[in-house]
Amino acid sequence: MGTISDRGLAVLRAIVHDYVASREPVGSKAIVERHAFGVSAATIRNDMAMLEEEELITAPHTSSGRVPTDKGYRLFVDQLAERRPLSAAQRQAIEAFLGESLGLDDVLARTVRLLAQITGQVALVQYPSFSRAQVRHLEVVALSDTRLLIVLITDNGRVGQRVVDVQAPVDEAELDALKRRFNNALVGTEVEHVPSALDGLRPAAGEHQEELAGRIADAIADEIGEYRHDRLVMAGAANLARTEEDFHGSIFPVLEALEQQVVLLRLFAEMQANQHGVSASIGRENDSFGLGETSVVASNYRVASGGTARLGVLGPTRMDYTGNMAAVRAVARYLSRQFGDE
Repeated sequence: MGTISDRGLAVLRAIVHDYVASREPVGSKAIVERHAFGVSAATIRNDMAMLEEEELITAPHTSSGRVPTDKGYRLFVDQLAERRPLSAAQRQAIEAFLGESLGLDDVLARTVRLLAQITGQVALVQYPSFSRAQVRHLEVVALSDTRLLIVLITDNGRVGQRVVDVQAPVDEAELDALKRRFNNALVGTEVEHVPSALDGLRPAAGEHQEELAGRIADAIADEIGEYRHDRLVMAGAANLARTEEDFHGSIFPVLEALEQQVVLLRLFAEMQANQHGVSASIGRENDSFGLGETSVVASNYRVASGGTARLGVLGPTRMDYTGNMAAVRAVARYLSRQFGDE
């Protein structure tokens, strides 16, 4: 890239801001009117010609104004986007809305709803890896003589519940003894080692407890089977319909790509974070994922078991990168604090 003057870069920043705000291509006259550059429209036109030569802005066919290219957005994100903190009201909204959550599933479901609301984009949150999470406690509650509630709590805040039906009525003392045995064997065990620990528990049960122990072990095994890393929660796909004009043709290919969790997880995995812990993948950089007209802004959050996972927003390349990066960073920090890593 050739040398662009500081004023040229400031003109690019103005074009990005104005185009994101209005969806209208930006002309030199509008820049002079809206921004205090203190130079003539002719001078701004020269700066714009230089930006166009560097392929940072381009002229849509029907307009005399200019719009940023993917390369222009990339330069903006890497060098020109100011770090904007969330407003006090937005921070309070995060605290209030996510603070009411119960358990990991609820936290993540609320997180995507909140992110979609704050940013007006599609919000995505990856489940953290549970292989290193440890069992904190197992609770077994008799709902009736023949129905039990199994509650499995891990140290990363996940609370799993299963209802188990048994044939013979359950004795309270028998249940307490089983609960102690399971807790002794499982508490402190990493999730990936729970299935083998359960295998050791099944034959140890006395005859009349055999069915009961087997049912409890099966319920725990089923719950552990769902502790998967390759899972995303999503909200706000309807936001794409509101920005349909930003896509050439149709939003259907984007919606189809969004249904492929494996594709989105691969995209997340390839994104590199900047010095502020936020990453952006813009336009054509997402071609191989079928998302070449979209941008993704993402950040990592951490859980107590040492794992990290990603959350982010996806939308058209004409998006408020500064605001989206601030929202994603703030929510990721909140989740890291919630899950006990900070």
